[in-house]
Amino acid sequence: MSRTRPPSTETPPRVTIRDVARAAGVSLGTASRALNRSGPVSEAALQAVERAAKTLAYAPDPIAQSMRTGTSGVVGVLVSELSNPLYARIITAIEKRLQREGYAMVVGNTHNSKAQEELMVDLFRRRRVDGLILGPCEAERPDYLAQIAREVPVVAMDRDVGAGGAGVHVDHFHGSYDATRYLLDLGHTRIALMTSDSALRPGRERIGGYRAALEERGLAVDTGLIRASRSAMDLSFSDALAMLSAKDRPTAFICLGTRILSGVLQAMKQTDYRVPRDVSLICVGDGDLPQLYSPAITALSWDLEAVGTATAEMLLQAIGGTSAQPDAEAGAGAIRLSTQVVLRESCASPPAL
Repeated sequence: MSRTRPPSTETPPRVTIRDVARAAGVSLGTASRALNRSGPVSEAALQAVERAAKTLAYAPDPIAQSMRTGTSGVVGVLVSELSNPLYARIITAIEKRLQREGYAMVVGNTHNSKAQEELMVDLFRRRRVDGLILGPCEAERPDYLAQIAREVPVVAMDRDVGAGGAGVHVDHFHGSYDATRYLLDLGHTRIALMTSDSALRPGRERIGGYRAALEERGLAVDTGLIRASRSAMDLSFSDALAMLSAKDRPTAFICLGTRILSGVLQAMKQTDYRVPRDVSLICVGDGDLPQLYSPAITALSWDLEAVGTATAEMLLQAIGGTSAQPDAEAGAGAIRLSTQVVLRESCASPPAL
């Protein structure tokens, strides 16, 4: 009685370039030049090597390639909070552009902690990434970026780059200015701004644009209406509830379209205020919630895909892949992208209080 032999669990030996050269009937050097497209190789030898590589399912050893070329073909990306839906679209655009140049991408989360950012940057550097993209994180620290850039190309995304640094910026100042002016034109004077930490570039610029629009109309800035959270993902229900419960409550809100927007909407429900009958609302950053909420929420929007593509382009330029054209207004090492107010149904003239 014959017995069925159990299937082998041994891993088949890795196909090497020597196997490809032997199958193609060429020398090791010829196979190497053909596979790497480097040096003189006859058309017949090139085709023979390509056929052999395809037949044997040959895949280059990335570690050996890295040692030979001094590059890894990998780029590291760090953002403050991967659960932020705005980052998802930016990261997708970065990955798409990098893949066109043959680069892979590794993404990390700093949780808005500079200690975590330093840990992740050190990890990426030890993994020999070819470049780094760093989003906002707790503190600007352009000197820290300059220190990293001495070892590996770095592009900052929406954070200060310092002299000689490279970065892609969204024009949050004029975006906030335009949103505030729009509400002022509707007759609002009690406008609350709920944004990210004023120590960070996006929050600092939004507050600056908000102030400029009020001062342009000769209105005093009530600092009690400005709430800058340490993290853009903090739930701001209590802040919004306190402001809406005050006698001189705001009649309009400009707030980040993340959990801050959710907190404001929750506070409005708690106080039985309606959009836009009682409170007008503009969210900073567009997405599913402002578009699908009823009534649809007016949004301060910018091209997230353009942010990702421009960031990847700038890093590729720093690595030595392609060229990017910086915006002269943003500085020699920065690209500035504009914003626009997308009008929907969440804004109206203020009620009589």
